[in-house]
Amino acid sequence: MDEFVVYILYSKSFGKTYTGMTSALITRFHFHNFKSTKGFTLKYRPWIVIHVEFFNSKTEALIREKELKSGKGRDWLRLNVLPNYS
Repeated sequence: MDEFVVYILYSKSFGKTYTGMTSALITRFHFHNFKSTKGFTLKYRPWIVIHVEFFNSKTEALIREKELKSGKGRDWLRLNVLPNYS
């Protein structure tokens, strides 16, 4: 059975966050930091992983990713996770 991960990356240099979902976190993290040649994450390297949540289904993970990308989710991140990294 596959396991899905919702992750949040943080670029301390730029004060930016990125939220995503994958079934291969290490590979995806490496892509964001080294292999990507276009897209949002390219401009704000280097990234660190600051939060992960694991799910048994892709549907659950996608729902949580969407929640974290909402205004309420960004507020939660700002209050509960980011203070540990600023």
